[in-house]
Amino acid sequence: MWWNSTNKPSAKNTGIMAFIDEGSEIEGKYSFTGTGTVLLNGRFHGEIVTTDALVVGEKAMVNATIQAESVVIMGEVVGNVRASSRIQLKGAARVFGNLEAPVVILEEGVLFEGQCRMPGARPDEPVHSPGAVEAILTRHPQSDHD
Repeated sequence: MWWNSTNKPSAKNTGIMAFIDEGSEIEGKYSFTGTGTVLLNGRFHGEIVTTDALVVGEKAMVNATIQAESVVIMGEVVGNVRASSRIQLKGAARVFGNLEAPVVILEEGVLFEGQCRMPGARPDEPVHSPGAVEAILTRHPQSDHD
């Protein structure tokens, strides 16, 4: 990590600022603020709290509640995840717990067992129930151009 004269992380290095490797096992509460993105690729049990970004790597096994600005999950998480901006599940991610963020992205191939809550939905956009969507499709069928 690059440090400036005030002992704070330098803005020049905007990538991964901390890395917890595959061979690491941590238990307890991990809090970080102002450090940038942290990549967790080891085992963690407890609680993670940050105002920054967290990346749960492909080799990670996390049993924790997570609260962050943004979270990308590519490994395994057992526990609830809350983000102030977004949560993204990628690749072979496995999540067993609830997700809460204004934006939640699930790529094809991920495993997610839990509930998803997306607070801050835009009130100016109409919300359609599945029945309403089917009624719209029935009224406006797609034409076949064979």
